[in-house]
Formats: sequence, C-alpha cells, structure tokens
Amino acid sequence: MKLKSIHIILFFFLLGLSSYGQISPGDLSKSHSDLEGMSNCTLCHDLGDKVSNKKCLDCHKDIQSLLNANRGYHANSKVRKQDCFECHSEHHGLKFDMIRFDEKNFNHNETGYKLEGKHDVIDCRKCHVSENIKDPEIRKRVETFLGLEEKCASCHEDFHQNTLSSNECAECHDFEAFRPATKFDHNEADFSLKGKHIEVDCIECHEKSIKKGKEFQNFKPVPFSDCVSCHDDVHQTKIDGKCSQCHTETAFSDFIGRGRFDHEQTEFTLKGKHVEIDCFQCHKKTSDPLLVFQDKTAVDENNCIKCHKDQHEGKFGDQCVKCHSEKSFLSLKTMDSFNHDLTDFHLEGKHMEVDCKQCHKKRFSEPIDFSACNKCHIDYHRGEFALNGISPDCVECHSLEKGFDYSLYTLEEHQSTDFPLEGAHLATPCFACHVSEEEDRWTFIDLGSTCNDCHEDVHEGTVDVTYYKEASYNCTTCHVNDSWEWVSFDHSQTDWPLEGKHSEVKCKDCHFAKTANDVISKRTFNSAEGICASCHENVHDDSFSIDGVTDCNRCHVTDSWFPKKFDHNSTAFPLEGGSVLINAGV
Repeated sequence: MKLKSIHIILFFFLLGLSSYGQISPGDLSKSHSDLEGMSNCTLCHDLGDKVSNKKCLDCHKDIQSLLNANRGYHANSKVRKQDCFECHSEHHGLKFDMIRFDEKNFNHNETGYKLEGKHDVIDCRKCHVSENIKDPEIRKRVETFLGLEEKCASCHEDFHQNTLSSNECAECHDFEAFRPATKFDHNEADFSLKGKHIEVDCIECHEKSIKKGKEFQNFKPVPFSDCVSCHDDVHQTKIDGKCSQCHTETAFSDFIGRGRFDHEQTEFTLKGKHVEIDCFQCHKKTSDPLLVFQDKTAVDENNCIKCHKDQHEGKFGDQCVKCHSEKSFLSLKTMDSFNHDLTDFHLEGKHMEVDCKQCHKKRFSEPIDFSACNKCHIDYHRGEFALNGISPDCVECHSLEKGFDYSLYTLEEHQSTDFPLEGAHLATPCFACHVSEEEDRWTFIDLGSTCNDCHEDVHEGTVDVTYYKEASYNCTTCHVNDSWEWVSFDHSQTDWPLEGKHSEVKCKDCHFAKTANDVISKRTFNSAEGICASCHENVHDDSFSIDGVTDCNRCHVTDSWFPKKFDHNSTAFPLEGGSVLINAGV
C-alpha cells in the first residue's frame, strides 16, 4: 500500500514538470534565473500579451533614470521606440548572454556621447571599467556599459589637483592629447599677455613642482595684482603706486606717467594747470631709478611762491590759495576773504554760493545792473506770466534762500485757477502735469482741462463710444478723481448683464490680461466673449460638447458651480433607487 502511494505522488510530480515544460519556452538566463517558476511569469509578462516594457523598467531603474534624463543609448530616438525584448530576449538557456552587439561596428554617437580623437581609437574596455563607475550598485556588475559620466575627471586623473575652478577640461584641452592645451587662450584669462610677456616661456611664471607625490605645474593662483608680484622694485618703495602708471609691458624704459601717475599718493596733489604740465618741468631728469622724482619731496602745495613769482609783491601775503586756484591765476576761487556788503548789492541766500565770475564777467570793478532778476537771469518761463507785455519779477514766486526750484505758489492759489484740484489731483506732484515731455521744461499755460489732455486713453478704443456721455471721450462716465480704480460702470447696459457670482468679480479679473510678473499687458472690453470657456477652464474637456462646443449653461448657473439645471433622467442612464440618493448626497 505504501509503495502504491509513492507511485501516485511521483506520477503527479512528473505531470507537473511536463505541464510547465509545455508552457515555458526555455530556461531564463543567469541574471533572471531567480524569476524561474510559473508563479513569476506575470513579473515580466502581461497576461495574454507580450513582455511589458514597463515591467522591465520597474526592475531596471537605472535605465529608467537615463530615459527620464534623456541620456544614454536607450534614450536615442531609434532605440527608445523599440521593445526591450527586441534586443534583450529571454528563455534561451542559463548561459545565454542577453547583452549582445557588435562592439567593433557600434555607433557610439547613438549614446549621446560622440567619440573624438583618442577616444575614437581606444578599446571599449579601457573606459567601461568598474573603476570609472561612481554608482556602487552598477560598479558591482560584470562587464557593464552603464554608469559612466561625461566629465573628464570621472575617468582621468586631475593633473591640476583641484587648483582650477572649472571642471570642464575640454575648455583648454582637446581629445588628441593632454599636452599642449591647444584650446587655451591666455587672453581670456584674468591676466592677458601683452608686450614682452608674450615672448616669455610659460614655465617662467607657472613653475613645476612635486605635489602630493606627483608632478604638478601651478596655473592658479598666480599673483599679478602689480608688477612687483613677479619683478623686483627698482625704485625700492620710494615711489608708491602700481608700476603700470608709468611703465608699459613693451619695455621698462617706456615712460607714460604723465597724466596717469596718481600724484595724490605724494604730499603734493596736482590740480588745474599742474595736471597739464610735463613732469620734468618741475622734476629734474635722471636715469637713476632711486633719484628720479625725489628732488621735491618736501614742498607745501599751498606755498605757491616756492615755485612761482608773486605778482602782488607780498601785498596779500604768501597764501595765494585764498583767492586763486590752480586752474589759472585769473580764475578766482570763492573770494571768502572779500566782504561783499561793502557794495550796493548785499549777497543773500543762493547768491552767497555763486562763484564771483558768474556775475562778474569782466573786471570786478565794472558796475552790474541788479534792479530786477531778469537783468542777470533768463526768463525761464519765456513770458508765460507776462501781462501787457511785462513779466512779474521772479521774487513773487521764488526766494533766494531756497532757490529757483522751490516755489512760493500755494495750493490755495491753485484753487482759484480755471482748474481747481480735486481728489487724487490734490496728491499729484506739480511736475506730473507741468513738466513738458517734448521740451523737458516746466510750463503752466495751455495744458487743457479734459482728462485726455493729460492722460493716455489706456482703453485704446476697446470701450465702445456708446458708453461715453459725449462724442469726445469723457473718463468721468466711469471714473472719479479720487482713484482710477474706482469704477461705477453699469454693466446692464451691455449685452452681458452681470448675474450671480459674476456680480462679485472685479472688472480687471475678466477684462485685464496679465503677464507672469502680474503686469497688465492688455485691456479688453468690447471684444469680451459671452462663452464660459473663454474665461473658465473646461474641466469636462469634450465630454459634454455638441459639434465641438461645450455650452456650460445647459447644466450650470451663475450663482454657483453646482449643476442645478442638469437632469440625469434626460441621459441614457436615468437615476433610480439608490442612485438617486447618491446623486442627492445622501
């Protein structure tokens, strides 16, 4: 009896093996061998269909990541549209190699990384090795072509040892050889080569050494803020400032110091005519770099008679700078020592700040007519305030203390004009209305009295003229002086009376178009459509469209988005029983 039971068990076991053999087309390869068994078929296959690419990529997440980043061979448009099993078929046995292609004739350009120069002749296995793979999981795989990055340093050792800021080696080097750096242009560096520097060998400035046990040539940092960073100071610090103020890179003997040397670093600041004269009119010529410009190092810059003849023969002392400046002996400064109250014209307010020569065009002793402001000053207003051909004196509106830019004209006086200020006009600065853009000057006459005399019609014809009270545009039909934002337009005059929620919406929400920066780019009034989808998003797409048009009014009202007008009984599925309760929210 026991022997009979064993025979029965063996029969069913062999029957199971026979059934699986009839279903499975063959053994899986080694990499997929853990998926053997009828219970695992749906891990790769869809029932009744071919192998699913999605299921492949669910396991091979590294390939999916490359596809998402649009990188690598699998992201190539030709490869991407193929099914995975077209290249990687299965059920050919445990030792079957699923990754098979002609390496010698493989077009590497299809990976998105073009092989150039030495890269084009090197064996694939020289680059595709585990040492060059950063991802630890991919690095464990045997003979994989995944995981490489495009940066040079991911495969090559950094000769510069992180001393250069850029990681893009290709900015200086090509793919033929590391030396020389054929693409490097020194003129694009912070220190461009000029003059004698062009002839200097690189090693003179960029020294070689051993760093971290390896050959190293320093390219950065190399100090170059001044010549003494590399060259000896032949003046031995007796002359301050950068060498480039006086010398060129062509030759040390080329002197260009006139007008370039910063004389303020000395005890004598050059001003006026002193700036224009040649250096050697004051300094003795010498070829000794230790003596040049060292002959006048203790001259007080206010002691003019040390170098110049005293034209006043000592009558006014030796402090010429009290009245004269370096611009010219005849060009006086502020004349602070002169008491103008001794004249018939006492200086007050802004007149005290005016240079003497602005009033005294000739000699100081020559009389000046000062009976009225316009005897010296030009009438800025060009006769705008003239009455019977006579302009009022400037002092009626301006004062000497605060200057011409300040006006004594008050707001109360403005209210007595033909254009009294109201609303927002009261807070508007004067220049907004009274500065002419064409002439860039203040003007006070013929400014107009209607809105469009000063303001631009922002509607640009988008509002129908029938909504204006007059044939000529009258902004007050809708707007008030207090604020442009306050609008009192009666929308019921249009073909689109506001009802329900529409009556709560601000005008600009429907009539203004804005940019991404919330700036108004367009105003539309007379061309606004009465179709819901022109303002609102059609969340139903074409589910309820008729002839390509979705009429929201068939179901919705303006009071709320709830479809009050929709009758489910008019559809092919009238609601009955429990469906009615569900629709009612029960």
